[in-house]
Amino acid sequence: MPHHPHRRTLLLGAAGFALTALTYRAKAQSEVVQGRLTFAGGAKIPKGRISISLSNPGEPDTSDPALEFDLISTGRAKVIDFTLSSAALSALSPTLQVVARLERADGWLIARGSTRLAAGARLEITLNTVMY
Repeated sequence: MPHHPHRRTLLLGAAGFALTALTYRAKAQSEVVQGRLTFAGGAKIPKGRISISLSNPGEPDTSDPALEFDLISTGRAKVIDFTLSSAALSALSPTLQVVARLERADGWLIARGSTRLAAGARLEITLNTVMY
């Protein structure tokens, strides 16, 4: 006569599986870094698109597209807060910089700023006007 599993055994097995899945998901959750953008001299941030990316100053073209994102400045704010969130942030090199580029709608670069990526620290980036 075959042995049939009891309902309680099946429920305990399902609960154990769910708990294991949640544990692995918690380990894979992303690292989060908070940041703040300001404009030089405390002025309002000009209207445009702000691209934020990670780069290694010693190695050109090391930017990872998965770690890039854009913000929109309306031209009315003096401060823009942002969040970098990625599982890859926890394994990044300490020499990496967070670079912010402010461009007009026609693609013309208006301002640029950068800072080093420090684990657990809030990022403060000041956008400085680009001179041509």
